[in-house]
Amino acid sequence: MRRLVTLSIATAAILSMPAVVQAKGCIKGAVVGGVAGHYAGHHAVAGAVGGCALGHHMAKKSGARKVAQARR
Repeated sequence: MRRLVTLSIATAAILSMPAVVQAKGCIKGAVVGGVAGHYAGHHAVAGAVGGCALGHHMAKKSGARKVAQARR
């Protein structure tokens, strides 16, 4: 039952995303977050989701910093 709920939530999250998604940093963050979540109490899916969000945020922040330095 628990897996069904998790799968349903993950599917709803994926389907609610826009068709064009920039996944810079998401894959790397999801892998790291999934591994960390697994070892922190078998919460790999929650860790992967959080890692994806954080990885994307950090990649966007890094890209903005590179653009700002290129303009100098």
